Amino acid sequence: MTSSHAPHASHPLVLHVKETRLLNPLIRLLRLGALDGSALPAYQAGAHIKVQVMLPDGQVDWRQYSLINLDTHAGATAAPTEYLIAVRREDDGRGGSRWMHTQVSVGATLTVEPPRNDFALSPIDGRTVLVAGGIGVTPLVSMATQRRAEDAPVRLHYAGRSRALMAFLPELQALLGDDLRVHADDESGAPLDIAALFDACAPADRLHVCGPKVMLDAVLAQAHACGWPPERVHFELFTAPTPVAGDHAFELVLETSGQTFTVPADKSILDVLIEAGCDPMFDCKRGECGVCAVAVLAGEPDHRDYVLSESEKRAGNVIQTCISRCKGQRLVLDL
Repeated sequence: MTSSHAPHASHPLVLHVKETRLLNPLIRLLRLGALDGSALPAYQAGAHIKVQVMLPDGQVDWRQYSLINLDTHAGATAAPTEYLIAVRREDDGRGGSRWMHTQVSVGATLTVEPPRNDFALSPIDGRTVLVAGGIGVTPLVSMATQRRAEDAPVRLHYAGRSRALMAFLPELQALLGDDLRVHADDESGAPLDIAALFDACAPADRLHVCGPKVMLDAVLAQAHACGWPPERVHFELFTAPTPVAGDHAFELVLETSGQTFTVPADKSILDVLIEAGCDPMFDCKRGECGVCAVAVLAGEPDHRDYVLSESEKRAGNVIQTCISRCKGQRLVLDL
């Protein structure tokens, strides 16, 4: 996942790496445990931990990784002795995932923030329909396992560029059988058919979606077109925002402090503020949580978040600094 601010109030854990294994050329599995073998904090499907990583410039940062559980026994995650995570190597990123792939070995210790769940399973109503894109499958593995443990109806649509790059396929096939639907772009010659996926849903079904922005946007657009209420679609974005064609640099003015910066086309407002030592509030860095919201005093925001309502976006008086930008040349914030 993407980077996040320093840990929350709970004390970090120091865990040692018990196993590392390449699941495919891009994804590395890590099994973590307490130094004394004691039980770790409990978690539920959808939860993640934050791991402290070292960047190439020597700075310390944090990365989020979903906790993976394939054990259908009752209470399997109530007092676990291990945490299982999977790290996708992002060679175009800031270097955290490369460090996790190349510098972390068996026996190493990692500083970890205890589990937090911002993507919990919804109450059981109809079928739980899980939609995964690439490494976004990791929280959905645990969700599928929990639904199987509850003997509740579940279906997983798992999409990726090719089967060779899709982690946990054998385990999911064994867990779900015919309730696993695999879509490989290189086999079908097209992306996952989102419209057909919705057509196959019953009125009481709920979706849980995790994957790249293009998939999430397509699912949300289809849900809107089908008249689904927002509470029927739960989601988590699994990749950091990327520059969009037409993005341009703009002037950023902090009204309270009087500081002025240039936000380049390839950096977010939040990143510029962090690099300037402003210590802004933030968490997810994906436009999902709303923690980084700042009041807009002048300029027109280019909203790209999943927090604000359409009326709030039209009002243009608040911006999520981690992902949204400026449509014009100058943006003044209440900072």
